[in-house]
Amino acid sequence: MEIALNYVSHDFDSLDESGKLAVPEPVQEAIRTLLRWAGDDPQREGLSDTPKRVARAWREYCAGYDEDPGLHLQRTFSEVAGYDEVVLLRDIPFQSHCEHHLAPITGTASIAYLPRNRVVGISKLARVLQGYARRLQIQERLTSEVAQCIWQNLQPQGVAVVIEAQHGCMTGRGVRTPGVGMITSRMLGCFLDNPSSRKEVLALMGRR
Repeated sequence: MEIALNYVSHDFDSLDESGKLAVPEPVQEAIRTLLRWAGDDPQREGLSDTPKRVARAWREYCAGYDEDPGLHLQRTFSEVAGYDEVVLLRDIPFQSHCEHHLAPITGTASIAYLPRNRVVGISKLARVLQGYARRLQIQERLTSEVAQCIWQNLQPQGVAVVIEAQHGCMTGRGVRTPGVGMITSRMLGCFLDNPSSRKEVLALMGRR
C-alpha cells in the first residue's frame, strides 16, 4: 500500500470535532498497518483510538521541526556588572528519539558558555536543547547542534556541551543492556583551545 503525504508545513493544521489536532487518514492507516504487522488487531477496543493518539504524540515528540532554536538566543543582556566567567546550566533533562529505530533517548545535558559582552536568559539554553531534541536524532549530532547554535548566535569566547543519555534501541532491543549511558561532548572556542579552561568547565559540570 502506498501512502502519499506531501506535508512540508504544519501551518494549516485543523482541529477535529472534539477540538483536538485532526489526524489525516493516511497517517492513521500507517499506524494500523504497523499494529497489524506487530501481530495485533487495530480494530479491537483497546487499540481503536491508538492511531490518533500515536500520531498526536509523535507531533509532540517532533515539535522541534517547527521551530528555529536559534531564535531563543536573539534577546541578550549587556548589563552584567562586568561578569566575565563561565555561565553553566547543568543536568538539563531531555527526551528525544533515535532516527534509526524511533526508540527513546533520555538523558541530561550540561551547557556552558563563556560570554564575550552579552548573556542570555538561562532558560533559553534549555529551550535550545529541547528544540533540537524534539527531532529524530543521534546523540552525537544533538550535542554538536546545540553547541553550534550557541556559538553562532551568542558569539561567546567558548561553548561546552556534555550530554549523557540512555538509548532505548540498546536497552530495550538488540543487545538489551539497561543502565548503560552514552556520553558525548562538544567544545568550541577557549574550551577547545585552552586546556585549563576546558578542565575548569568540566569540573563545574561535575566531570573530570
